Amino acid sequence: MTQADSLFDFIQRYPRLMVLTGAGISTDSGIPDYRDRNGEWKRKQPVQHGDFMRDHHTRQRYWGRSLIGWPVMQRAQPNEAHHVLATLEQLGHIDLLVTQNVDGLHQRAGSRAVIDLHGRADQVLCMSCGYRCTRDEVHRRCGALNPDFLGYTATTAPDGDADLEVDFSRFEVPQCPDCRGILKPDVVFFGDNVPKPRVQQALDALERADALLVIGSSLMVYSGFRFCRRAREWDKPIAALTLGKTRADDLLDLKLDAPIAPVLQQTLTALGTRPDAMTKSPLQSAKPSA
Repeated sequence: MTQADSLFDFIQRYPRLMVLTGAGISTDSGIPDYRDRNGEWKRKQPVQHGDFMRDHHTRQRYWGRSLIGWPVMQRAQPNEAHHVLATLEQLGHIDLLVTQNVDGLHQRAGSRAVIDLHGRADQVLCMSCGYRCTRDEVHRRCGALNPDFLGYTATTAPDGDADLEVDFSRFEVPQCPDCRGILKPDVVFFGDNVPKPRVQQALDALERADALLVIGSSLMVYSGFRFCRRAREWDKPIAALTLGKTRADDLLDLKLDAPIAPVLQQTLTALGTRPDAMTKSPLQSAKPSA
């Protein structure tokens, strides 16, 4: 059997899925991922929540690097894998899609039943008064306040970051226009906790589902790995389509170590959908869910 044949058989046997996606599904959209095939960090770990909140220099460094890294996410478009999952939802195979990504690409591809487990990078929140605005607005303010930093170039990193190492001590960090509080992307940084209602909503869907399908995640972070542990406790079959090692390898019923988009497209075709359904699905023009 090919990888697609195996996934086709899994979906046929367990037609109502909860899907969990990670960074690997967005790399074809030009957004770098965090880990290599062995689940090890490719670069220094991302900013920690505690450091961001208590250290002004950490915020200077974060927003300074973001001037280079954010446009990559800003311009990113859904790829073939995102569109296939939107079509599978339309066909009734996906009850809920839980993504560890913060790029919003699943919604832009047309998926409607989506939980952004770690939040959305395109939204910014004041940590004092709750003021909200778009990331694009803060990006423009950063550029206006720090025109000298607009000339830097660097390798882009995951989630709007960049591998820029310069003196950030003169970088002016934008503050909340209402209370001058700390502005932070509305995402769960490392060291912070996923809001309990999101976790519970996902667990409720997993309990209803026939099986769990993991796509593009090493599951090294507990916030995603917990769903595999719970699926095993509830005797829910688990499949994973991702490149390399995962933290849940010993829990999986099916492991597909293969490029994501081709396997998903071949599986979709095997399920009886026209090969061009992905590009013509009416869901692609749907407005993103809240």
